[in-house]
Amino acid sequence: MAEEDELTLPRASINKIIKEIIPNIRVAQDSRELILNCCTEFIHLISSEANEICNQNQKKTINAEHVLQALDKLGFGDYRLPAETVLKECKSVAAKRRRQSTRLENLGIPEEELLRQQQALFAKAREEQAAVDVAQWQEVQAAAAHQSSSFTTDVLVKKEEQDDDEDYC
Repeated sequence: MAEEDELTLPRASINKIIKEIIPNIRVAQDSRELILNCCTEFIHLISSEANEICNQNQKKTINAEHVLQALDKLGFGDYRLPAETVLKECKSVAAKRRRQSTRLENLGIPEEELLRQQQALFAKAREEQAAVDVAQWQEVQAAAAHQSSSFTTDVLVKKEEQDDDEDYC
């Protein structure tokens, strides 16, 4: 893919816009390319100016106000009102998506039921952990008892050996 292609808008998007604006008129391919290049150049121009305004304001992020100021400064003030309208619509859609994306609301399960389920899971986990702890404790006790009986057996064997040694003397 050429570097020029990476710096342009998607052709499908431009074709869709053209079809929406003038649905009954055919547009030649070279005209579509020209429109694509003009749109790309317009975006570069506005972006560069918005970046300059952003830098002048000692900010690191270009925000919507920087873009609107760039439109005014470059003589595209007529586009400011439609741009503000689109900005408000975008903010509204984004806010609606954020409200709709909360997981609890999308589950359709009341919060009280979710809390009950959570408590039941915690109780089950505590029971399972307690069972594991008891099993480990029993293993430790069995190992200690085995070690204690081995020690006692070793002591008795040594005592018998000593007694046997004394008998030969």
